[in-house]
Amino acid sequence: MKHRRIPKRRALMAGAGALALAATATITLANANATPATPTVAKLTSTAATTLASHLKTGTVGAFYDAKAKKLVVNVVNETAAKAVRAKGAEARLVRHTLAQLDSARQTLKTKATIPGTSWGVDPQTNKVVVTADRTVKGAKLDRLTKVTESLGDKVELRHTKGEFKRFIAGGDAIWGSGSRCSLGFNVVKDGQPYFLTAGHCGNAVQSWSDQQGGSEVATTEESSFPGNDYAIAKYTGDTAHPSEVDLYNGSTQKITKAGDATVGQKVQRSGSTTQLHDGTVKALNASVNYQEGTVDGLIQTDVCAEPGDSGGALFDGETALGLTSGGSGDCSSGGETFFQPVPEALEAYGAQIG
Repeated sequence: MKHRRIPKRRALMAGAGALALAATATITLANANATPATPTVAKLTSTAATTLASHLKTGTVGAFYDAKAKKLVVNVVNETAAKAVRAKGAEARLVRHTLAQLDSARQTLKTKATIPGTSWGVDPQTNKVVVTADRTVKGAKLDRLTKVTESLGDKVELRHTKGEFKRFIAGGDAIWGSGSRCSLGFNVVKDGQPYFLTAGHCGNAVQSWSDQQGGSEVATTEESSFPGNDYAIAKYTGDTAHPSEVDLYNGSTQKITKAGDATVGQKVQRSGSTTQLHDGTVKALNASVNYQEGTVDGLIQTDVCAEPGDSGGALFDGETALGLTSGGSGDCSSGGETFFQPVPEALEAYGAQIG
């Protein structure tokens, strides 16, 4: 089906890093399925890190791309794994904590410290589980969190942020409904019909979508998942195909041709109707965020800024769709953390494909 370019002011652009952020909604504080070929020495880029680690599961403890040194680094716990990593052309780094130990620490946090306003994820660069507490975590809650993190020793690092973890409801090219404004993430195709992906907390709140406030219906939410996950899929009214593009807010768009896994250290971009285009770096994968409504697992954690009106929007790297904006803390004047639902997981859940 041939894709038609929708006029910017009338478009729900799936490729456009649309961040659906309900301006009135507040929250305080999920993996992908791409299976590229085994990387070779000539193709050790940021997107190869996770793939290489998955091919060498035994003895590896995460991977990241060192953009400054332009090299792939894979954490290992024994020399056998180190030799296998070096044979692939990457750098092997011996670390102290195994994946099982870090996963055990995450489970302890989930059991004993699931507190709204907190998040945690494994940082392969420090070989630790990094726990972040926002400004709402204080008093008895902070005491409890501190006690649990201290009990886990050097496997865990506790950090604090001055902001407050919230869902972001608004948009890249904005979508409206039920008094909420969100953003379209990526246009996709399901069973030969046009759909778009957005955040699950947006899909939970809105059934009928318009491309302008008070406008006529252009799509309806078919399924949504939040908390646990944070993705939703909406079917366009009619059968006209919509282009897989991201709005770059400079009069041009970025074509999206595929979905893929993010990698720690990867440089990424996000587009949204409130804050438009911003870039940053992936800081952690498989992060858990404890919103007031419940926990969302398996998220991509970044230092890309976002604000209300950006939820549901697109995180991308070139032609690759990576994530849908879920929530975070801070703003685009002071920075902060933003979390994204991986796109490959949403596509698999709904049996959809990038158009």
